[in-house]
Amino acid sequence: MKQNILLLILCIGLLLLPFLLIKEKHEAQPAPEVEKVIEVDCPILIEVEGVKEKIPLETYVLGVVAAEMPVSFHEEALKAQSIAARTYVLRETNYGKKSIDKTVQKQVYATLEERKKKWGASFEAYEDKLQKVVAATKGEIIVYKDQLITAMFFSSSNGQTESAENYSGYAIPYLVSVPSGAEEQYAPNVKKQFEFTHKQWANAFGLKWSSNIATSFQVTKTDTNRIESVQMSGKTWTGREVRALLGLPSTDFEVTFQNDKVVVDTVGYGHGVGMSQYGAEVLANDSASAHDILLHYYKGTEIKSFSACLKSP
Repeated sequence: MKQNILLLILCIGLLLLPFLLIKEKHEAQPAPEVEKVIEVDCPILIEVEGVKEKIPLETYVLGVVAAEMPVSFHEEALKAQSIAARTYVLRETNYGKKSIDKTVQKQVYATLEERKKKWGASFEAYEDKLQKVVAATKGEIIVYKDQLITAMFFSSSNGQTESAENYSGYAIPYLVSVPSGAEEQYAPNVKKQFEFTHKQWANAFGLKWSSNIATSFQVTKTDTNRIESVQMSGKTWTGREVRALLGLPSTDFEVTFQNDKVVVDTVGYGHGVGMSQYGAEVLANDSASAHDILLHYYKGTEIKSFSACLKSP
C-alpha cells in the first residue's frame, strides 16, 4: 500500500515538474532594461564664478531668469526660460561638478542683492512671481535622444532663428532655423541704425579709408538672411567678426555708404541660435505653453523630469 502511495506521489511530482521549472525560469529572467541613472551629488549646487557661496540649482535658475528675461513677460515664456536655463547649466557644469561664468557668454546670473537693487519697490512681487514660475518647472530639462541639449537662447530674431551650422559651421540636429515672427509687437528695438564716419569705419577693420572700400564692398548671406561674410579691399571677415568689430546687435545688417558716413541697419539682437526670448513671449501670448515654446525652438527634443536626489536619504 505504501509503495502505491509513494508511486502516486512520484507520478504527480513528475507531472508538476515542468510547471515548476517554467515558473523558476520566468522568475530568474533579468528585469527589463531601464534608462541609465546619472550619478550626481545631492543636492546639486552650482558654483558661479565671482559668487562666494555655491548656489542650489533651483535658486540659480531663478537668478538666471531674473537676469536674462524681463519679469513682465508671460509666465509660460518665463517657464520656458527656466527649463532652458536649468538644462544649460546642468550640461555646462556636468551636473554641478564644474563652475560657470555669469556673463552673456554663458548665462547671466543675478544674486539676491542684485535683484533687490534692480527691482526696488517691486522686489517682493517680482521675486514671488519668479519663485512660482521656477517651482512650476522644478526638475524639468530638455533632452535630445536622452542627452541634455545645449539650450542656447538669445533676445530677438529677424523673423527666423539661425542654425548652429550657419553660426559655427557645425550642424546640431535640434538647433536648426525655425520661424519666429511678430517679435516687433513686444521687442522695443528689433530694428536699429548705426552711423560711422569713414575714418571710424576704416579703423574698425584696420584699414585706411579710400573709395575702394565702398566700391569693393560685398556680402554673402546665409539662408536666414544674416551676413555670412563681408569682403572689401581684398580682405574677408565673417559676419560674426564684423558684428564684434562694430559692436552690432546681430549679424543681420545692411550697409549703406554715403558721402561722409557709413550707415548700418540691423534687425534682431543676439546670435540667433536656439530660443528667441521675444519669440517665446509672442508664442506665450498666443496661448502656447512653455513646453510648446521649447519644442518649437529646439526641434526633435523632449521635456523630461530630472531628480537631483536619486538615492534615498
